[in-house]
This record gives sequence, structure tokens and C-alpha cells, in this order.
Amino acid sequence: METVTILPQSRPLTRADLATMPDDGHRYELIDGTLIVTPSPSRAHQRAAASLVRLLINPPPGLELLFAPFDIPLADDTVLQPDVVVVTSVDDVRHAGDPELVLAVEVLSPSTRLIDLNLKKARLEQAAIPSYWVVDPLEPMLIAWELREGTYVEVARVRGEETWSATQPFGVTICPADLVR
Repeated sequence: METVTILPQSRPLTRADLATMPDDGHRYELIDGTLIVTPSPSRAHQRAAASLVRLLINPPPGLELLFAPFDIPLADDTVLQPDVVVVTSVDDVRHAGDPELVLAVEVLSPSTRLIDLNLKKARLEQAAIPSYWVVDPLEPMLIAWELREGTYVEVARVRGEETWSATQPFGVTICPADLVR
């Protein structure tokens, strides 16, 4: 018999509500108390995410690379699962100690494009996350923002065979076309 999750409709959802969601292959996130459900990613999306993981796999001491699904709580009513993240310390026990997020990367999908470029970007900026990147695997393109005086400033927009050398949170050179090969 299939278990049905009943969510409250009279208030914004919280991190505790999110913990009751089923493990059914969908990604569940909260933005300002609103549940965002997305289907499993496409092959192009996964190829780009895996390529990013390979590029970022050896962060300097004190930083750790993680990838979705991994909850990044920004507030009690906002829990994101960026595709790739770089964090400071992480406890092995789920939610026992939340890591400090220093880089969030989203690989754009048709179903999440507007959310990633607008809502998530705004919430990450509001939470003072130092760096946010998005990768469009279909174009291919990368856009990077860094926090400057509390506001995200675009520091890179590269397409195809162009390259960009990031300095934050650590040095790495990225070519969008290489991410989807």
C-alpha cells in the first residue's frame, strides 16, 4: 500500500514538513514555505553536473564538495538542493550541523530555469552565499555571480568554447562546452 504524505495547507511549509516527503525520485525543495517538486534530471543535465563534480573534486583544506540530493537549509521555510555545492564543515548526521555554503551551482533544466535564475538566486543572495553559478547544458553556457556588499554581481558569462578562471571559492578553469561533452 502506497503511503500518502498530507501537507498542511493553512500555513507555509517548514523544514520539518519537508522531512516527511517520500523518497520517490523527485527533488523536494522549499522556497519561502512553498514546496517545489522537480522530476529527475535529463541526461544533459547529469552530464554537466558530473563534469562540474570532476572539476571541483579536490577543494582546498577546509572545504568539501557535495552534490544533490543534499539539503541546504537557508531558513526554516527555505531548504534548497543545488546540483553541486562547496561547503565548509559537514557532519555525517543529517541536519545535526548545517554546513556553511560557499558556492551553489545549478544546472538549468526547462522545468527549473526560471526558479534557478530568479527565486533561488534571490534567496541565496539574501542568505549571503558568497558564490552562485548556473550552467545551461543546452547552449552550453555558464553564468557566475559573487556577493559584493550584499548584492550578487555577475563576474562571468561564458559560452561554448570560451573559458573562465574562477578564483572563488578556489581556483578552477571552466569551459562550458567541456561540461557537456
